[in-house]
Amino acid sequence: MTGPVLMAGSVPRPATLWQPASACDDRCRTGGFTRSGPVRVAVRVTALVAVLLLGLLPAALLRGAAVRALGRAILAALGIRLVWRGPAPRPGSLLVANHVSWLDPVALAATLPVRVVAKHDVRSWPGLGWAAGRMGAVFIDRSRPRTLPGTVAEVAAQLRAGSSVALFPEGTTYCGPDQGRFRPALFQAAIDAGARVVPVSVGYDCAEASFLGAETLWESVLRVARVRELTVTLVAAPALRPDPDADRRVLARAAQSSLAGGGYHLAA
Repeated sequence: MTGPVLMAGSVPRPATLWQPASACDDRCRTGGFTRSGPVRVAVRVTALVAVLLLGLLPAALLRGAAVRALGRAILAALGIRLVWRGPAPRPGSLLVANHVSWLDPVALAATLPVRVVAKHDVRSWPGLGWAAGRMGAVFIDRSRPRTLPGTVAEVAAQLRAGSSVALFPEGTTYCGPDQGRFRPALFQAAIDAGARVVPVSVGYDCAEASFLGAETLWESVLRVARVRELTVTLVAAPALRPDPDADRRVLARAAQSSLAGGGYHLAA
């Protein structure tokens, strides 16, 4: 996953080719949801901490089904319902999705055996960074464009080996109704590997799931825990099969236009 780039209500930093910025801020959250009481919130947060303490190490060591079990347990601890619609991607597919929340990769990992492309900062997160690496995350450093060919080669190697890889090509999170352009660079990995590209729409039925601004992960966890009922819906579009000489920019545009409804939505 990629991290937030704005402080709610602050002036957004300028976007660059390698480090895109979302114009979304706290005004994107429209309210209109039922709040959980303080006891329910406390129970959910406690359950989440327990899941991470008990499940992170086994998932990092065992991978596979243990990672999916950990993803499902994280969602269950926070009271989040997961819905999958569409065909199941074949192994060795590049999954490309819009990016709304830190919950997006958790939901994908809870559904499918998949490696996630994550920002390089995640590697330095205490405990979580080590576990993410052990679980097969591919780290991308957008502050160092010279490292990009190596990242493309790493993703292509994973695809050739039959591992599916999940990518959030917008490069940062958006609140849902807004959207960022799919960055084409890592689509080259699917072309090089002859892999299918599967567009996946990520939708939430409450805007509180949005991970925006310079909000910390802990603040976002509390925000999500306060929502009494939350559903995340993943909708897979038919796979795209790029030719060996395909243009990654055309492929990125085709994938983005293939998302459910032709865009992004918060309604599940």
